[in-house]
Amino acid sequence: MNRPPSAESRVPAVPDHWQVLGLQPGADATALKQAFRKQARRWHPDLNGNDPVAEERFKLVNEAYAVLSDPLRRRAWEGGDDGADHSEPTDADPFASGFPTFSSYLDAVFGRRRSAGPSRDDEPPLDQNFEATPDPEPVPVGGVTTTAPPPPPPVRALAATESLVALSPDQALVGERVEVALDDGTIVEVWTPPLAGDGWRLRLAGLAPGGLDHFLQLQVRTAEGLRIDGLRVLYQLELAPADAALGCQVAVPTLEGPVRLRVPPGSSSGRMLRLRGRGLARGAQVGDQLVEIRVVVPASLSEAEQALYGRLRELELEQQAAAESA
Repeated sequence: MNRPPSAESRVPAVPDHWQVLGLQPGADATALKQAFRKQARRWHPDLNGNDPVAEERFKLVNEAYAVLSDPLRRRAWEGGDDGADHSEPTDADPFASGFPTFSSYLDAVFGRRRSAGPSRDDEPPLDQNFEATPDPEPVPVGGVTTTAPPPPPPVRALAATESLVALSPDQALVGERVEVALDDGTIVEVWTPPLAGDGWRLRLAGLAPGGLDHFLQLQVRTAEGLRIDGLRVLYQLELAPADAALGCQVAVPTLEGPVRLRVPPGSSSGRMLRLRGRGLARGAQVGDQLVEIRVVVPASLSEAEQALYGRLRELELEQQAAAESA
């Protein structure tokens, strides 16, 4: 009657214990202990589900550490013997009655005492202080190469979603009904509030995936660059340094067409000029238009312009020196 091959017939009679633990020959005791704990945890049957190779591999790890950590058995193995004490029967299987838990197994190997306390399911992992190092190359066992299972995919945190809603000045003034299509295909009907402004964000609570919020960002602008904020109209006016310093008259767009605006001399960036009654009207209320000065320096200068700016800087330094000496 043919018997199935035993575990001993599927692995080398005298395995390379260094290779089993993923170490270079001659590694010190600290490296040996760390490699043993890593490999024992990796191949313990309780931690490997239905892997048919895990049990045999776990026994090889246990044998490798037993031989390499015992100076007498290690010298005997390096001399060509298997390092076992042949005065006693060698076919006794220390795991015949089953495998201990991983924590109890390490305690027994390292001779640690355990006090009464929480179960192994409540204890912190024993390798929590280990350095994170890549696993060694997979070791063939009986012609079968085993590898660690791939890590789980990263968990992506859910985030709130946002839609852009463009409104005309008149729609923003009285409020407008808009339909918003969410990522899952849901159509939501929303009324924007009266007197809404450019850049407002409206929150739709709990409509994003995972119960998060969905936001509507309102855009209330005209083709000329006018921005609406309630009844007010906002506009940024770009000026050359000379025009801002000496003053000028420029054409500025409004909701009712362009008008002439006088810019006073010495106007710096950020200065606000008011055009009264040029905003939106609602009943008896009429808003203004605010014009913000923004001084813009040319990106490139001609030689003549560079010479003029250089002379201007010299004059400024001379004035500064005179003020300090006065």
